[in-house]
Amino acid sequence: MSTQVNFKSINKLAIPATISGIAEPLLSITDTAIVGNIPVDGLESLAAAGIVGSFLSMLIWVLGQTRSAISAIISQYLGAGKLDEVKNLPAQAIFFNIILSVVILVSTIFVVEDIFTLFEASGKILEYCISYYSIRVWGFPLTLFTFAIFGIFRGLQNTFYPMLIAMLGAGLNILLDFILVYGVDGYIPAMYLDGAAWASLIAQGIMAVLALILLLKKTEISMKLTFPLNKEIKRLVFMSLNLFVRTAALNAALMLAVREATLLGDRFIGAHTIAVNLWLFAAFFIDGYAAAGNSMGGKLLGASEYNGLWKLAKTIFKYGMVVSLMLMLFGFMFYRPIGQIFSNEKIVLQTFYGIFYIVILGLPMNTIAFIFDGLFKGLGEMKYLRNVLLSATFLGFIPTLYLGKFLGWGFYAIWIAFVVWMMIRGFALVWKFRQKFRPLVQNT
Repeated sequence: MSTQVNFKSINKLAIPATISGIAEPLLSITDTAIVGNIPVDGLESLAAAGIVGSFLSMLIWVLGQTRSAISAIISQYLGAGKLDEVKNLPAQAIFFNIILSVVILVSTIFVVEDIFTLFEASGKILEYCISYYSIRVWGFPLTLFTFAIFGIFRGLQNTFYPMLIAMLGAGLNILLDFILVYGVDGYIPAMYLDGAAWASLIAQGIMAVLALILLLKKTEISMKLTFPLNKEIKRLVFMSLNLFVRTAALNAALMLAVREATLLGDRFIGAHTIAVNLWLFAAFFIDGYAAAGNSMGGKLLGASEYNGLWKLAKTIFKYGMVVSLMLMLFGFMFYRPIGQIFSNEKIVLQTFYGIFYIVILGLPMNTIAFIFDGLFKGLGEMKYLRNVLLSATFLGFIPTLYLGKFLGWGFYAIWIAFVVWMMIRGFALVWKFRQKFRPLVQNT
């Protein structure tokens, strides 16, 4: 089964994946922008939304890694022409993943105050964190379910349906944000921060239902749980576990950044919330080509088309760099208006503008890391991804962060640590890809 590697085939996957990928950070950005302009306690609400959003992202990213494992296995079997052998695998994987997510959800409900106290939240910010989280957390299993189905579609070389679902969810969330946060005179009272939480929860529920309907109607993949377990369940579990560890290390860096920003003061956590949401938005924007690499890379590997795999890596890297340079240009052209979208607090904006240029200048390095990260997931190289992230976090990010803190760099230390973190990740993946696959290309 030959796979064409060209502009049309790559962008057929990458463009819908880009639109789908930015939906999640767009939801967070929408919450940040709307919450940051709440007329009552806007700064405290913004800080709480940032802290809770970071914690929920950590949970989703850690447990959502089954999506990448499912995608890798399905795409490889599709490339090898043996898809029938793994048709019952997704239902088994999703079932166990959802059970695990419910256990974690219930366990966090009883220690929610302790969790956000660890983030140095206190007073009104802590109160808002607890209220906001107590609503949003129920969307956690729904999001994991949707992500897993997105992984199935990606493995089948289909990023169009995830795009439709994500667009609907993002649009609905934005509409509900305005209605529930600010209220409708005479009809719906303003719910402020709690309104943003309910908007996200409702949107997540509708996305999950729509994802299930499309999977059942448009594919031959069954959601009926059957036994015995598929022969690939062991590989999927080990791939997922490696990604769990990897993502835990990734989120250790993100959580430390939030904690250190919170320790610096309210204006710093407010500015950091804006910056990290923009960083994630750009990451998922670039991640469209990583998704194309994920889908096509697994299929090419399954078919043993190493020349096509090498060409794919070079091509998606080139396209990703073009996108990152466009984002850099946009960031510098609209440097101040971008910040004003998210907050009307002058002290928060002044703090944000002080580090925004670091976020922008780091985009090309982010591109290298994200492109090859997606490619390696499609190839099933989860163990190496785990080791790279552990090294980048514990030998790069954390030492840089605390060295910068010791030297008195303040808020700058956090974002310089991010740059170092991404450099290690990007260069390690490029080196490994060349070392492993260049000899295979030369021998074919």
